[in-house]
Amino acid sequence: MSEHLRVEISPQQSVTAIVYGGARTGRGGVTLILGHGAGAGQTSDFIVDFAGGLAVRGIDVVTFNFPYSEQGRRISDPNDRLEACWRAVIKAVRRQMKPNALAIGGKSMGGRIASQVAAGGIGGLAGLVFLGYPLHPPGRPERLRAEHLADIKVPMLFVQGSRDAFGTPDELRPIVAPLHPAAEVHVGRRRRPFVQSSKRRRYQPRGYVPRNPRPYSGMAA
Repeated sequence: MSEHLRVEISPQQSVTAIVYGGARTGRGGVTLILGHGAGAGQTSDFIVDFAGGLAVRGIDVVTFNFPYSEQGRRISDPNDRLEACWRAVIKAVRRQMKPNALAIGGKSMGGRIASQVAAGGIGGLAGLVFLGYPLHPPGRPERLRAEHLADIKVPMLFVQGSRDAFGTPDELRPIVAPLHPAAEVHVGRRRRPFVQSSKRRRYQPRGYVPRNPRPYSGMAA
């Protein structure tokens, strides 16, 4: 069983977070918080596998549920509640883990909300990582979700599918090209490389079982 940690958003609401302790050899010196996408919570195969894969490479990873996912609801919370959850998780990680360097990001919606929080003034970040950034709704390229990216003053990495319906690398590049510090777009080999598939084999790195991360004791908001 994974150790579930509670993060308080308000006196009436809290969510679960899981810490994947990085391997003690080859430490990366950074902690990465990952938010899940709109369609699945932090225990989805992708989030668990990705967090586990980074942990074996020496990176501490924290995942968490947004309130709607925590409560088993399918419809996501309003934008302000998603941002409030992100801020609470960042505060909890900084208070209890005291990371040397902290990066944030996530899959699709989780990454987009992270970028809004960063643009809104969360300081002291080492960078942002987007696993399939939802640049626009499918079939609506005129509805860009990118204006706030210019307000982020740390490096950003976009890992984007070559034919992602939410925004292709070719659509992203001219938007991120003028940003400072420089942002990097890495092209995935699949159309949308971060969509879960129940038929694929789950990631099982040698010496590490993603469903059982090394617990980090005592984290609370």
